[in-house]
Amino acid sequence: MAMAAVVLCWAYSPIGIHIGLESYSPGHLALLRFLIASLFMALIALFIGIGVPRLRDVPWLMLLGLFAVALHHMALNMGQRWVSPGASSVLAQTAPLFSTFIAAVCLKERVSGWRWLWVAVGLLGVVVVIWGDKGVGEFHPQGLVLLLAALSWSIYFVLQKHISTRYSPLTIVCYMVWGGTLLLCVYWPGLTDEVLKAPVRVNVAVLILGLFPSALAYLLWGFVLNHTQVSRSVSVMYLIPPVAMALAAGVLGSEVSAGVIAGAAIVLGSVIAMSREPQSRR
Repeated sequence: MAMAAVVLCWAYSPIGIHIGLESYSPGHLALLRFLIASLFMALIALFIGIGVPRLRDVPWLMLLGLFAVALHHMALNMGQRWVSPGASSVLAQTAPLFSTFIAAVCLKERVSGWRWLWVAVGLLGVVVVIWGDKGVGEFHPQGLVLLLAALSWSIYFVLQKHISTRYSPLTIVCYMVWGGTLLLCVYWPGLTDEVLKAPVRVNVAVLILGLFPSALAYLLWGFVLNHTQVSRSVSVMYLIPPVAMALAAGVLGSEVSAGVIAGAAIVLGSVIAMSREPQSRR
């Protein structure tokens, strides 16, 4: 049930962003979303209690907030102005492709030819998704900003490994959300006016966006990781794009093109193939 709730929450994210962008700029939408999430996490921390970070770990927690919250969600909001919610959900799942680049270039890890092959196939799938979403004639390179969101998510996973053994998952999520919200406060000017002018329907969508994908899903994800094998948990994430497409069709009435479906199959197939690398090739 927790896995299903996480998938549903994160599948709603591109739909909530699509609705929020009707009245909010990308910066104001990201800030308002995480102000709501920060208040929710503060209530959780008040009742459950969290650890106090060491002074030397504060920069690391701020970096988590930068890549997992501020940069990731600003890129999502900016990129989704040019692609559909279904295509956005697919492109956001390309983080494992970028993790391979980070492992090879930054961490100096040996990466097998098997993984490089599927990285290339996955990037081909990205091109198919973006072209299939709007058509070749309507291709907007601005949609590629969504790949920056996937890259920042990959960097977040690497950074989290450095600090995950020192604090509980709840503690890390709380300070990550608060740190990212603090960084997003550069977009504070003009936020109140946009909140007052936005229709109730849009504000309700943003409220749901702040409570569920931005806060509750992170807590449930920590619970899932503590009670299941990591490989099994991560495989559930492959359900997010098809669920997001179904939600977009039901809530927004948007149609998913054959090109997006084909590109999604290529991208997700390459990610799954990377995770199932034969032992002899590792």
